[in-house]
Amino acid sequence: MKRLVIFDLDGTLLNTIADLAAATNYALTQFGYPTHDTDAYRFFVGNGINKLFERALPESERTPENVLRIRSQFVPYYNLHNADLSRPYPGIEQLLTQLQEQHIQVAVASNKYQEATEKLIRQYFPSIHFTAVFGQRENVPTKPDPQVIHEIIGISGVQKEEVVYIGDSGVDMQTGLNAGVTTIGVCWGFRPKNELEAFQPDLLVENPEEIADFCNSLNPQKANILRRPCASSKTQGRLTQNASAFKIKRKCVSVKTQVHFTSNARAFFQGRKITREQAV
Repeated sequence: MKRLVIFDLDGTLLNTIADLAAATNYALTQFGYPTHDTDAYRFFVGNGINKLFERALPESERTPENVLRIRSQFVPYYNLHNADLSRPYPGIEQLLTQLQEQHIQVAVASNKYQEATEKLIRQYFPSIHFTAVFGQRENVPTKPDPQVIHEIIGISGVQKEEVVYIGDSGVDMQTGLNAGVTTIGVCWGFRPKNELEAFQPDLLVENPEEIADFCNSLNPQKANILRRPCASSKTQGRLTQNASAFKIKRKCVSVKTQVHFTSNARAFFQGRKITREQAV
């Protein structure tokens, strides 16, 4: 059973890329640096704003001093405009409400600086009680260091095996692995799906409803949890030990896939067969 779900913010709960791009481009223009298309920022974000500025600066200008100069213009602008175009992804508000109604704790662990993280959560999810909302804080290492995950687990009072961490980037996947918790990658965020797959998370999802299905031990075909590709005509795969509600042992064959389930999921899935196309 899962009792705590920890979410990344940017690219997971909220689509913030347009406002991040606009604020960074504003700061760049104040010092005469070239700007970037919004889509380019999908690969600049994820490691905190100082790394964002470093990536946005021309290669020859990537000095600590210039990063601080860009930051001095970015922060006040972004504080005023961080909700101009940012919005929750479809289905996120319903997911958070459903988890709360089922007494599953929710929390946020972001590399966005703390002030902006708190403001956006208050603005877009005022009816949701978060166990913790943590962004980038002084003297706390950023993700993929697992310290923030361990801190939230300590606050929540749950066991590590009862925790799910959810994000949209390789940094997030590595964070979950480093923390030793069940890890879910969302495919609607900033980074491409193959970046997430490289870390072999416990689950990849295309929409928030699949997260609710996973947390409630519902039909894995509906949750589309069997996403790891078969390497050959026969491949054995399993969800990691942490995904206790979905401990699944599978064998992939070219046309049919027979799925064997542990006792805690057998009531839902016993006897089902899915095609290989459904299994990847």
